[in-house]
Amino acid sequence: MLKFYYSTAPNPMKVALFLEEVGLEYEAMPVDTRAGDQHGEAFKAINPNSKVPVIVDGDTTVFDSNAILLYLAEKTGKFMGGDRGDLLSWLMFIASGIGPYSGQAVHFQHHAPEKLPYAINRYRFEAQRHYGILDARLAERPYLLGDDYTIVDMAAWAWARLVPFVLGDDALPAMPHLSRLVDEISARPAAERAIAIKDRHAFKTEMDEAALRNMFPSNY
Repeated sequence: MLKFYYSTAPNPMKVALFLEEVGLEYEAMPVDTRAGDQHGEAFKAINPNSKVPVIVDGDTTVFDSNAILLYLAEKTGKFMGGDRGDLLSWLMFIASGIGPYSGQAVHFQHHAPEKLPYAINRYRFEAQRHYGILDARLAERPYLLGDDYTIVDMAAWAWARLVPFVLGDDALPAMPHLSRLVDEISARPAAERAIAIKDRHAFKTEMDEAALRNMFPSNY
């Protein structure tokens, strides 16, 4: 059975959504990042980068959430869309832009030991710009690749549903087309099941000093 190493962060959630959409049987393997599970030798043997998500599918191990989406879509033949160039371009746009800028915007606003105005402005601006590109794209089509719901939409959903935390409560309503996509996907039964997998395991909820040390070791 496929093993899915996950936390409740956006990147694992996009993979959880795909798994639930296609009905693949999998074993959910929790990696509690606040408790430091990602730094254990057992997990490093699976992913030397010490990040979730990871899947182990028989003899094949895949890490990086977008690589996993592409692997699973090719394996199942589902949610690939029609134009491979568009698929790869927009999937990598999310991988190289949406995710990193959103993550850094959250870090410098909420977790950095010093609130540095330059860093906060830099990452908020770029996150806002990237989400704006998605919103403009969705003004002309129901999904990011056109008429078909694909892994690109799943990847975008995982991050865009957290825009209020990244950019503030007013940001997502100001992007009506992206907001529409988030609402539509969140209402899907597969998305509800994906979000609910966190209830299978008890994750640490406190963001105490130990959690900060485990998640941001460069600060210590």
